[in-house]
Amino acid sequence: MSKPESYASVWDAIADTPEQAANLRARAELMQKIAARLKQNAWTQAEAASRCDVTQPRINDLLRGRVSRFSLDALVNIATALGCRVRVDLEAA
Repeated sequence: MSKPESYASVWDAIADTPEQAANLRARAELMQKIAARLKQNAWTQAEAASRCDVTQPRINDLLRGRVSRFSLDALVNIATALGCRVRVDLEAA
């Protein structure tokens, strides 16, 4: 019987490469922060969509954590539309 593989994160487990895992991790973190901002302002999905110039179903996808439906570019655009500044932070692996 072989020993089961272990991973540093769920993203490492589902991604094919470390680069893909890093991209998924960054998108998920940005989505969580955007969702927190929406909740903080108590906007409906329709209000948030209007402010971000996207559709309400797009906001629903974001709030449901559907990471695969968003690029980093799209998430940066949404965050900026909400008045947020997006920073990139690098750390050694």
